[in-house]
Amino acid sequence: MKEFMPRRFCLNLVLLIAAISLSGCLESSFELASESRLPKWFEAPDGVPRGDLRVTMDYYSTFSGGEYVFKFYRKNQFFKIKEININIDMAPRVELKELPPGFPKGYPKYYAVTVNGVTDIIEHRKMEPVFYVTDDPMIWKEVSRKPGLK
Repeated sequence: MKEFMPRRFCLNLVLLIAAISLSGCLESSFELASESRLPKWFEAPDGVPRGDLRVTMDYYSTFSGGEYVFKFYRKNQFFKIKEININIDMAPRVELKELPPGFPKGYPKYYAVTVNGVTDIIEHRKMEPVFYVTDDPMIWKEVSRKPGLK
């Protein structure tokens, strides 16, 4: 009987680890810059100013590749207003022919994210836990050249 308990515990531990690994591993977390507008697929509740809202973006690596999870909150509240999960393959990187001056090496990075047919462009300006939504016409021109994106 004494051998049974450790064996059962080990089996349960292995099953728990397997279940966690199937759901994915958090790789990176970002918060939308306060000076950036909201992504088009999030709508501010009536009467709530932009400054009272926040958006987070988490990147999970999964067996199927990866996933972005966007969460929309009222500032200083735990419960989210909305959550959107996007397969990483559905958010292609936008490559510019020439990177703008004044950024660290390898930056800025842009990703075209489409939710329910609406595309917005996520921008990482440097290695930091912050992201932006860009309206830069030069970036949008590059996106318009990619098939299937608007």
